[in-house]
Amino acid sequence: MIRPRVIPALLLRGQGLVKTVKFKEPKYLGDPINIVRIFNDKEVDELVLLDITATPENRGPQFDLLKNITSEAFIPLAYGGGIRSMNDVRKLLSIGIEKLIMNTSAVENPSLIRETADHAGSQAAVVSIDVKKGLLGKYEVFTHCGQKKTWLDPVKHAVEMEKMGAGEIIINSIDRDGTMQGYDVELVRKVADSVQVPVVACGGAGNLFDVSEVIKQGHASAAAAGSIFVFQGPLRGVLISYPTPKELKEFI
Repeated sequence: MIRPRVIPALLLRGQGLVKTVKFKEPKYLGDPINIVRIFNDKEVDELVLLDITATPENRGPQFDLLKNITSEAFIPLAYGGGIRSMNDVRKLLSIGIEKLIMNTSAVENPSLIRETADHAGSQAAVVSIDVKKGLLGKYEVFTHCGQKKTWLDPVKHAVEMEKMGAGEIIINSIDRDGTMQGYDVELVRKVADSVQVPVVACGGAGNLFDVSEVIKQGHASAAAAGSIFVFQGPLRGVLISYPTPKELKEFI
């Protein structure tokens, strides 16, 4: 049996990495290249890197910075943020990005998912779905880093993205982001049980029990997390960490 992946999710804001709470209150973590080097040494499964201001600022990926990051990353790197065209896709692939994560463009231009899958394979076309619960408890999809409501249902959107060629779905709870209160297992299970492609849970991990729960009870193929890999202690001091293979085997 293949061990489920446990993936550090890093948020790029300008030239530095940050960690947010419910997509707000960004706390500076440090230089992305230095942090990627640390994760190299810790032999993580892969890294997710999301430029959280690219779309709100109506700009594309920071190709020069990403080129410097990929030159230091000895592990598979997935990137999202400001991808709008096949030109962006080709440039990112050429500098070593292995997976293209699309969120806003998946809603506004879903044919880009198909084109990416046709060009680079479905494994390279990843759709990230940011979800928030409404006042009546209904799950709703948001774009533009959680700023724009789409009225889409996350399960129906995930199914549609799979039909368009997405090889992986990242389901991210805005309500749980950075809270360390555990994943939204119900949300992840609804999506995971509705599609055939791997689903990566994101948003809310507070410890490895949460990771284990979302994989076993939420049926996720992988779990992405931020806070548990970048913070230490109740005051959330910045310290980059990653569980040992023995610890992962114990929980997952």
